[in-house]
Amino acid sequence: MELIYSALLGLLQGATEFLPVSSSGHLVLAESFFHVEEASLTFDVALHMGTLLAVIIFFRQDLLAMLSAVCRIKSRSPEDLVNRRLALFLSIATVPAVVAGLLLEDLVETTFRYPGLVSVTLILFGLLLLWSDKKGSQTREFTDLGFKDILIIGFAQALAIIPGVSRSGITMTAGLFRSLDRPAVARFSFLMSTPIILGAGMYNLLKIMGQGLTDGQISFFLTGFTVSAISGYLFILFLMNYIRTRSFAVFAYYRFALAGLILCKLYLF
Repeated sequence: MELIYSALLGLLQGATEFLPVSSSGHLVLAESFFHVEEASLTFDVALHMGTLLAVIIFFRQDLLAMLSAVCRIKSRSPEDLVNRRLALFLSIATVPAVVAGLLLEDLVETTFRYPGLVSVTLILFGLLLLWSDKKGSQTREFTDLGFKDILIIGFAQALAIIPGVSRSGITMTAGLFRSLDRPAVARFSFLMSTPIILGAGMYNLLKIMGQGLTDGQISFFLTGFTVSAISGYLFILFLMNYIRTRSFAVFAYYRFALAGLILCKLYLF
C-alpha cells in the first residue's frame, strides 16, 4: 500500500471523526470497496489518535483547566468546582463505551465491519439525529449538564462501537434529546472523545508492540496519523462555527445519500 492511501484515509478520518457521519463507517467502506487491506482496526486507532491530538490542541484550555482543578483538589473556588465536576462527568460517561469495547471487540473486527450493516446504521441513526435536531428545545447550555445527562450520553456513546453509528453523531443526538443547545452538545461530544480514544489507543499500542511493525508499516501509520490530526483540527473549527447558526440536518441527509450509494453498490451493480 502506497503512502498516498494512508494520507487519503487520514484525510477521511479527520473529515468524518467530528462530523456526525461516522468515521469508522467510512473507513470500513474504503476497505471494502477500494480493497484497502491495511485499513484494519489497528490502523483505525492510529487515525483516531491523530484526531485525538486535534481535540487536545483545539480544546487545550478546557483540558488544562480540568487538569489544574483536579490537581488543586482542596480548592473550593467556583471555577475549580465546575471543572472538577466536568472532569468527573467525562470519566463517568466513558465507562459504558469501555465496557462495550472490551465485550464486543471480536464482533467489531468481523461481523460489524460489513457494508450492509453500515448502510443500515447510517440511515437509522441519521433519522435519530434529524429527529433530535428538530424535537430538542435547545434551551440548555454547557454549564447545565447534569448527572442524568451524562449517563444517557455515556450509554449512547457505547453504541458507536458499531461502524456507521458515529460516536460524535450519537452523543450529539443524545444531547439534543436532553434539550442541550448545539454548541453545548458538540463541545461535550468532542471532549468525551479524549479519554475513550486515548484508552483505545493505549490498549492497541500494546498489541502493536507485541506484533512488531515493519518500516513500511511505521511510515504508513505516521502518515495517516499526521494527516488526520491536521484535517481533524480544521474540521472541528468548521463544525463549531457552522452549528452556531445552522442545524445538523445536512449531515443526516448526507448519511441517507451515502447509505443509498452503498446499497446500490451492493445489490444493483
